[in-house]
Amino acid sequence: MMKIELSDKKNIEKLAQTIFPVNSVISLTRLGGLTNRSYCVLMDSSKQYVFRLPGEGTEELINRQYEKISTVLACKLGIDTDLLYFCDKTGIKISRYIENARTMSPNTMRKRENILAVADLLKTLHKCDFNTGVPFEFFQMVNGYEDFIKSNNGSFYEDYHDVNRQVMQIKNETDKGISTLVPCHNDPLCENWICDDSRMYLIDWEYAGMNDPFWDLADVSIEAQMNDEMDAKLLSCYLGHKPMEDEKFRFMANKIYLDFLWSLWGKTRTPFDGHLMEQYALNRYIRLKQNLLSI
Repeated sequence: MMKIELSDKKNIEKLAQTIFPVNSVISLTRLGGLTNRSYCVLMDSSKQYVFRLPGEGTEELINRQYEKISTVLACKLGIDTDLLYFCDKTGIKISRYIENARTMSPNTMRKRENILAVADLLKTLHKCDFNTGVPFEFFQMVNGYEDFIKSNNGSFYEDYHDVNRQVMQIKNETDKGISTLVPCHNDPLCENWICDDSRMYLIDWEYAGMNDPFWDLADVSIEAQMNDEMDAKLLSCYLGHKPMEDEKFRFMANKIYLDFLWSLWGKTRTPFDGHLMEQYALNRYIRLKQNLLSI
């Protein structure tokens, strides 16, 4: 069981008195998460909520106003659970706890029925015909992460500049063929997919914004460690037809962009989270270079 921070307990109890004035906190259970601290909070009304407290350093990298816009949209679409409170200044969020929730893992995500559910949910999001106005600026994010790493005396990999050049060349080429950007989650790792007894949810919209829909599809594949056959099933279910060569290329290209960007993100988290994030960044960087050879 993860440790409950005393300061978090006090802050949650204080906020709960404001949001739920007629109820009291009975218990707190720490939930998982890479950067934020989240708690399942049981009230004396027998209702349970999730309180999300932002992690150290996230205020420099996450635009909470943008996150709120995308979270509200996801709730309206029935993709995420009910949102009860969101402070775009502090980043604190309260949502309804999903009963009998099962967090997806690579093993469960690779099951046929879950591949189908994921494809359907992403279609609902991507085809909602709504412009959130929230940008997902790949190049800007790369520059921001690079600046953060430099300002915190971090280091880059020895061949980083050569890899950067290759990635940017592919990105510039593929962007020419993308006519429409759609609302995307942009971080659909397995832990952000929750299943209850009847349906699938996609949670945590910190990095959401208008993007190429193949980004989300490629991210699901990477995080679930899907093989070629599973990739083909995911794409076919999503597209409604067997993927064409240009669609396969966009899919693979987005795998490269993902690992490039999130390897840099891992580097930005190293000052706060140490070796765990350093290894996370390295693993993604190694896979990125492998995929560069295959595209």
